[in-house]
Amino acid sequence: MGRPKQFDPDAAVATAMDLFWRKGYGATTPADLVEELGIGKGSLYNTFENKRALFEQALRRYGDERVAGLMATLAQPGPVRARLQAALERLATPERAKLRRRGCLAVNTAAEFGDEDEAAAAIVRGIFERMARALQATIEEGQRTGEIDAHRNAKDIASLMLTTILGMTVLAKVSPKPDALVRAVRAAMAAL
Repeated sequence: MGRPKQFDPDAAVATAMDLFWRKGYGATTPADLVEELGIGKGSLYNTFENKRALFEQALRRYGDERVAGLMATLAQPGPVRARLQAALERLATPERAKLRRRGCLAVNTAAEFGDEDEAAAAIVRGIFERMARALQATIEEGQRTGEIDAHRNAKDIASLMLTTILGMTVLAKVSPKPDALVRAVRAAMAAL
């Protein structure tokens, strides 16, 4: 009978997600993972197979958390336009300054790999597609309630909103103040 695991694999994925988010996939070494997770190399490889498999789990987890956060914001009570604006403004709030400097792990991954890595690109596309669907569903709700012009294409508007959110995460990495982000929110909301 094998020895029981001396660590929580779920917590290890969360910690690895944070490390990959800070450093990127390429700059994160197996030694970094072992040190950050506080586990032996054998435990790392026995549990996750390799750095790449752990990265993919961490990226999926990030996507699940990012989509859940967006959906929670969009599900709040109140007018649809206010909820969409809140989804855009989440990144511009002062309490998110530390996260702003990191950007978005999915966007960072897309920038690091481009389309050279189909597995990573597929995970990133899946995250973006789920975000777009959540935005589209909220926009369609606004069209039903009359808050948003029903003659406009909800999928197109969702694409604009998603592009704004993702672009804001890139801009936020190099902008110490959220002024440009606030302007992007205003412009996107004016386009509704």
